[in-house]
Amino acid sequence: MNPLVAAAGSHDSHHRYLALVRGTRYGLWACLLRGLLWLASWPYGLVVWLRNQAYDRGWLRCHRARVPVISVGNLTVGGTGKTPMVEFLARYYRQKERLVCLLSRGYGSDSGRNDEALVLEENLPDVPHLQGADRAALANTAVEELESEVLLLDDGFQHRRLCRNLDLVLVDATDPWGGGQLLPRGLLREPVSSLRRADAVVLTRCDQVETVEPLRQQVRRYLGDKPLAETVHQPETLVNASGAMQPLDLLRQRPVAGFCGIGNPQAFQRTLTDLGSQLIDFRAYPDHHPYSREDVAALQQHADTLPSDAVLVTTQKDLVKLRLDQLGGRPLWAVRIGLAFRTGQADLERLLERVIEPLN
Repeated sequence: MNPLVAAAGSHDSHHRYLALVRGTRYGLWACLLRGLLWLASWPYGLVVWLRNQAYDRGWLRCHRARVPVISVGNLTVGGTGKTPMVEFLARYYRQKERLVCLLSRGYGSDSGRNDEALVLEENLPDVPHLQGADRAALANTAVEELESEVLLLDDGFQHRRLCRNLDLVLVDATDPWGGGQLLPRGLLREPVSSLRRADAVVLTRCDQVETVEPLRQQVRRYLGDKPLAETVHQPETLVNASGAMQPLDLLRQRPVAGFCGIGNPQAFQRTLTDLGSQLIDFRAYPDHHPYSREDVAALQQHADTLPSDAVLVTTQKDLVKLRLDQLGGRPLWAVRIGLAFRTGQADLERLLERVIEPLN
């Protein structure tokens, strides 16, 4: 496949870094760089350990909201599929007629409204979403001003300042430990042993690996007998920027050019292939990529070179930033993804119900 036309500068650096930490860059210089990153991971790990110890021992106190808080997080940098999980939880509690509010840091946006927030606003129009660095303050706002009854803390496993009633950790079956090393040598935010803090673990994208049993055994080593669920990211429909929808069969046996700026682009590439498309080109930007005019112009020029019956396909997170129905005269669609459980849904829902029992 052709390299991304705009994949220069920060794009190129991003891909080179991932290749370096994943061991797919070779040579003496690459080995030396990995050694330096490994040395840098030691002080990082020490800071993480000290911070966790401070919270575990009560030296640092967390703020407790007046309503239940459910955290959805992960151990690695990059996409594990938190957005579909947050959407599932919000719909679950809305069906219970509870007022839900989403709280998140808002990574990837200077204005405080990032791609994940925009997707959730489209898919959950009746659920408010507050973004900001001080999520304890956001929790107070949600309760006092919005009268929220349940708070969903997005990407909250490492944000320990806000206490939570339930800690859910997502693990991507296609890349569970980000190379098995702490940042910056690998993609782990904290050691795998931190799963001991979790109340439940949800394995995502389980359909994209041959077997999840070895991963289940690794997780059980730290999780014990707490709930462990398996899920798949289920494509539901195609949607464009105007809100029109088309069935997924539109892509079957059609030439498709895909692109995305998410944490796990390989998973999206696999999704397009599994939908039966003829994937003639695939291009990856860094996670939370802010599309510039130059990026759009490059994509339009590239689209002009595609067959006349080609379709451009991206993710909802990318489409909400582009807000275009076409590129280079070719239609632009996004795959809307939902979460489907293979195992463990009943156990997880019992935990979710237990959290709101005091509200009944």
